[in-house]
Amino acid sequence: MRVFLRLHVLDRVAIGLLAIGLLCVATGLLPTGSAGDAMTRIAPLLAFLGTVIVLAELTSKAEVFDVVAARVARVGRGSYAALFLLCVAFASVTTIALNLDTTAVLLTPVMLALASRVGIAPVPLAMTTVWLANTASLLLPVSNLTNLLAADRVALSPLGLAGRMWAPQLAAIAVTMVCLWLFYWRRGKRSDAPAPTSGPGAARVDDLRAGAADDVRAGSTDDVRAVNADDVRAGSAGDGRSGKSDRYRPPEVHRPADPVLYRACGLACAGFLLAILVADVELWIASATAAAVAVAAFAVRDRSALRLSLVPWRLLVMVPGMFLVVETVNANGLHDLLASAIGHDGGLWGLFRAAAVGGGLSNVLNNLPVYLAGEGAVPVGNHDQLLALLIGTNVGPVVTPWASLATLLWYERCHAYGVRVPVARLMGTGAVLAVGAVVASVLALTLTG
Repeated sequence: MRVFLRLHVLDRVAIGLLAIGLLCVATGLLPTGSAGDAMTRIAPLLAFLGTVIVLAELTSKAEVFDVVAARVARVGRGSYAALFLLCVAFASVTTIALNLDTTAVLLTPVMLALASRVGIAPVPLAMTTVWLANTASLLLPVSNLTNLLAADRVALSPLGLAGRMWAPQLAAIAVTMVCLWLFYWRRGKRSDAPAPTSGPGAARVDDLRAGAADDVRAGSTDDVRAVNADDVRAGSAGDGRSGKSDRYRPPEVHRPADPVLYRACGLACAGFLLAILVADVELWIASATAAAVAVAAFAVRDRSALRLSLVPWRLLVMVPGMFLVVETVNANGLHDLLASAIGHDGGLWGLFRAAAVGGGLSNVLNNLPVYLAGEGAVPVGNHDQLLALLIGTNVGPVVTPWASLATLLWYERCHAYGVRVPVARLMGTGAVLAVGAVVASVLALTLTG
C-alpha cells in the first residue's frame, strides 16, 4: 500500500483504471467478447504509443529537437509576436498534415527545447502544442483517428472532409490563438511559469544561465548574446528578456555533441513522417521501425542511454484500463444515455447538443471511446450532427489531462522534461478554450453548410 501511495497520481489513476476494467470483465459486467474486441482494436494503438515515445526520448537525447528549436528561435529574430505566430503555424500544420498524437510526441520536445535554448518560460510553448494538437485536428482524415471514422460514416473523401471542415478548423484555430495570447503569451503572463526543475530541459536552462554569466564576465558586445546581471536573473526566472519585455534573446546555432547519433535519429524521425505521409504505412509499423533505428544507433554509440524507463509504462497501463471501463459503461446504458442527450434534431440546436455532449463526456472519459459510442447514437442521416459530434470530441478535450490521448502524451513529455503545468490553471483556461472553440466551430459548420 505504501508503495502505491508513493507513486505519481497519474500512475495510481492508470493502475486503478486497469484494475477496475479487469474487475468488470471478471464479474461479467463487461462480456469477454466485447473486452476482446476492444483489446484487438487498441493493440495497434498501444504498439504505436510504446514505440513512438521511445523514438521521441532517444531523438531528444541525440539533440535533434535542440537543433530544430534553435532554428525556429532564430527565425523569430527576438520578437515574441513573431515567435508566437511561428509556433502556432508550426503546431497547426504538424497536426493537420500528420496526426495529433504525433504532434504531442514529436513537437512537444521541440517546443520545450526551444524554451530552454532561448531561456523563456516553457509553459506558453507547451500549452501551444497541446491545445493546437487538439483544436487543429479537424481538417483531414489523417489529423485524427476520429476523423477517419467520421469520414467513413458520412462517405467523405479526404478532400470532401476538408471542404466541409475548413471553416470550423479556421474558427477553432482562431479562438485557440486568442486564448493562448490572453492566458499564456501576452506581456506579464509569459514569464509567470517556472523554468524546468528536472530532466533535459533543466540541464539546458543551466547551460543557458552559465553561458549568460560567462558573457557578462567577458564583456561581450555582440547584440545577440549581450547581457547584464539583470538579464541573467530574468533568464533564470524563465522570461529570457534582454532588457525589453517584448524581446527574447535568439540563440546561437546549436551543434549536437554526437553528430552520428544526431543524423541517425534525425533520419529515423524523417523516415517515420515520410512513411505515414507518402507510403501510407500504419502508424505503429512506422513508429516501431523508426524506434528500432534509433535504438540500434544508441546501442552502438551510447548503450547507457538504453533503459527500461524509456518505455511509457503509465500509458500502456492506462489506455487498456480506460477502454475496458468505457466499454463497460457503454454496454450498461451509455448508448441509451447518449441517444437521449444528443437527440435527433439535425438543426442548429441539435448540432450544439451533439458537440456539447461529445466535448463534455470526452473530458470526463476520453474522446476516442466517447466518439465511438456517440457515433452510434447519432441518426444515420444527420451528417451535420455527426460532424458536430466530431467537433466536440476533437476540439473540446482540452480541460482534463486524460481527455485525449494527445494530451496524455503531451503530459508525459512535459513530465520527462521537468515542466509542471498547474492542473487548476490547465483546467480553468482549457474550459474557456473548449467552450469558445466548440461554439465558434459549430457556428462555422452551420454557416458554410
